[in-house]
Amino acid sequence: MRRLQPGRPSEYLYGRNAVAEALRGRRRHRRLFVASGIETHGRIVALMEAARVRGIPVIVIPRSELDRMVGSVNHQGVVLETSPYPYVDFATLLDPAPESIVLLLDHLQDPQNIATLLRTAEAAGVRGVVLPERRAAGITPAVVNASAGAVEHLQITLVTNLARAVDTLREHGYWIVALEPGPNAQSLFRAPLPLPLVLLVGAEGHGLSPVLLKRADVQVIIPMLGQIESLNAAVAGSIALYEIVRRLLGQESAEKTETRG
Repeated sequence: MRRLQPGRPSEYLYGRNAVAEALRGRRRHRRLFVASGIETHGRIVALMEAARVRGIPVIVIPRSELDRMVGSVNHQGVVLETSPYPYVDFATLLDPAPESIVLLLDHLQDPQNIATLLRTAEAAGVRGVVLPERRAAGITPAVVNASAGAVEHLQITLVTNLARAVDTLREHGYWIVALEPGPNAQSLFRAPLPLPLVLLVGAEGHGLSPVLLKRADVQVIIPMLGQIESLNAAVAGSIALYEIVRRLLGQESAEKTETRG
């Protein structure tokens, strides 16, 4: 693991899951801080050993010092001083495998919603995530913690223009699927979802911008059978991702059956 060079900017990640995943991720780390009194606990011992194996100094300090570093958050007694989040270049998403899924988030601003959706994206094997550079929540330590560190294993890119990004992804073979209610929307569970695809998810309240919606090849909606009219972006996006995965796994199963036959 490469060490962060002196004078380079640092971020302070906190929470045991977030720190554990960051230690397995792509960042450059400087120091691991542990609250005195818990350094013999099983999970903490494992984190300290993982840091030492990677050549990262482990420093035991009073819990009050950790509080000072990261403020009034539940840091669980561990803080990792590391480099800023390593966004990838947009071009890394432009050579899709046949089963590739890309998630594009249209100006989501709630860190908890973003974190939940990104955790699902990582679990679902999403190829990459596209976020706008402006007017949206980025990958902050709060998002890392709320995602339980899942974002450390995702390829996330920032773009200046979402519509242009969608056009470029289509030119490279992706189908564009918009998760958005409306007169043209089909049920998520019946609509065609050809791969590779880009799933567009809009912000709370505002939904997808018209400039993105008009670029969709397929517009889908999650059927609502109860009294409420909608789900929040994180829940809706997670359901859509796993419907795509369900179909992908079903297709693979069918292909194996044909091969055996």
